[in-house]
Amino acid sequence: MGNPMEFDWSILKRAERMALQLRARAEKAGYRKYHMGRFEEYGLYQENRSFLASDQVLTFTDLDGRLLALKPDVTLSIAKNAQPAPGQREKYYYSENVYRPSRESHTFREIDQMGLECIGQVEPEDVREQLGLALDALALCGEEFVLELSHMDFITGLLDELGAGEEKRPQLLELIRGKNAHELRRAAEAAGLAPGAGQMLDTLLELTGPFEQVMPRAKKLARGQAMTGALEELQSLYGGLEGADRQRIWLDLSLAGEMEYYNGLVFHGYLNGLPAPVLKGGRYDLLARKFTPGVSAVGFALYLNELDRLEAAQPEPEPQGRRMLNVALPKGRLGDKVYNLLAQVGYGCPENYNDTRKLVVENPEAGIRYFLVKPSDVAIYVEHGAADVGIVGKDILVESGADVYELLDTGLGRCRMCVAGRKDFQDDPGRALRVATKFVNIAKEYYAGLGRDIDIIKLNGSIELAPILGLSDVIVDIVETGTTLKENDLKVITEFMPISARFIANKASYAFKNRELARLLEKLQEVI
Repeated sequence: MGNPMEFDWSILKRAERMALQLRARAEKAGYRKYHMGRFEEYGLYQENRSFLASDQVLTFTDLDGRLLALKPDVTLSIAKNAQPAPGQREKYYYSENVYRPSRESHTFREIDQMGLECIGQVEPEDVREQLGLALDALALCGEEFVLELSHMDFITGLLDELGAGEEKRPQLLELIRGKNAHELRRAAEAAGLAPGAGQMLDTLLELTGPFEQVMPRAKKLARGQAMTGALEELQSLYGGLEGADRQRIWLDLSLAGEMEYYNGLVFHGYLNGLPAPVLKGGRYDLLARKFTPGVSAVGFALYLNELDRLEAAQPEPEPQGRRMLNVALPKGRLGDKVYNLLAQVGYGCPENYNDTRKLVVENPEAGIRYFLVKPSDVAIYVEHGAADVGIVGKDILVESGADVYELLDTGLGRCRMCVAGRKDFQDDPGRALRVATKFVNIAKEYYAGLGRDIDIIKLNGSIELAPILGLSDVIVDIVETGTTLKENDLKVITEFMPISARFIANKASYAFKNRELARLLEKLQEVI
């Protein structure tokens, strides 16, 4: 009979078990429990909206007439309230719920977070301790994991060396985060960056992999004190960590945090079986100094909700030593063409997927598995990890807002996103422009950039009919040859986005199946 005083950990869910164990380790390291109220003054978020993941916040008026909000962020509240004395530092851990908008459900989602924050006179050993606890947190989850490190000074230092002005940096950083080499090269040229900028930015995107393999290559790219200093700090942090889990540390020097939030070390943690980072953290001195001048800060958050996915039914495990790449292909001519191209370079399947009623076809010897989905669903399958990679039109990718890596412009299915209207159309700036489209998000973003007030009319087909029948003033739609427009007395008013099929990858798959993914991408580039 077992000891009745022993606690049976098996009765807890994975997230509960991990949270209790991490709490014990944090307290042993001197972290104190930080508990905050469920609500916060809305003014805090209004004044610091640039530090939030979204400027959409759930608000309400309390009985005293104060405008309050359900917390969208914990770090902001801790940074406001910590107020460490000069030369001191405060170390906190927390377990709180935050409320953020969900792109998929168009409502707010409750997110269960656990995090650790160190604010004040932060020393290198404090940062190293945070990384060690982040490794512990991932290891406690009981799955294969990777902790990716980057440094904002390396990225901004490179942009300084290339002569990138402040107004160009947000676009360049967004493309760096998405590993979007093809558009990054075009943006560098359009920005008039220094000669060779495109090649150097390409090299930056390739600096991904096990720490000790990538660091020598990173040193070859380093220019100037900022980049060199960033690598020296990363090397020092890595060298001070001990234990077998150190092998799980990767460098991904294109991992760029938001410039308004992170100013140095940035790190993300991935668990095999989850499609997105389960842990995010880094240095946020800029935020901390808004409330306490001269201090520094480092911390991370663990998204406990994501761990619940590991409790759900999982696909059958892959054969030992082999990782299958799951490829989402769009139904139709584009999917057929891409499959035929991949079949030419050794990624075909014994059975033709067009001649079978199976939803999934595979070739275990080639390490490939295909499934056909609606073109509009490809990005969803990839973002949520059901597929490792996929082929999707740029129009669908932008409209969906999927958080994936865009690795290659295949050049297939070229067309363009346009504003079109009747041949006699004249814009009347005195009223809202009526815009018919099925690309609602693209249209909103385009006209927001122009500062033009619009009324959106969402249609799912026959978009060209809208201006003909007076339903709208203009349309936003894809134009390939323009023949349909001409035959209906319509004209292209503006072209604003080139469209083609893009090769995209899930972010976690990029870490855990990097070798297989890189090989497939290389083979595909040989035949397109």
